[in-house]
Amino acid sequence: MLSRPTPQRALTFEYLMWLFIRISALGLYLLVIIGVVAALFMGARTQMDMATLIRWTFFPNPNHVINSNIPDLDLGWVGLLWQVIQGLAVFLGVTHGVNGLRNILEDFIGNKSLRLALRLVLFSLWAFMIYLATVLILTS
Repeated sequence: MLSRPTPQRALTFEYLMWLFIRISALGLYLLVIIGVVAALFMGARTQMDMATLIRWTFFPNPNHVINSNIPDLDLGWVGLLWQVIQGLAVFLGVTHGVNGLRNILEDFIGNKSLRLALRLVLFSLWAFMIYLATVLILTS
């Protein structure tokens, strides 16, 4: 009986995507903690309800402050830091999810041409979502 050969260690695409999934999950947790702590630090303890706090944690958008009856918009909510945090959250979340869908497609679809076509569709959806999110973040 022959044994299976030992896999060689290398920086393959699958290994890098496996590593990205782990790092992006940790990055998303970190961004949530930063968002909650910053919102609490900037007055959410006394000026926001829980729904607004959660909305700010995931999408720190100055329009949310306007819609939440907070009297002063100069609390530090509007700025480059929040746009960067929101952009990172969207990029990590969308890329994390699309990579998960790619893994599912590769596990359950045996036809190589169909798998390639679905990879192209997934990549196109990923690029469109990142583009749309970037436009929304920069113009809001």
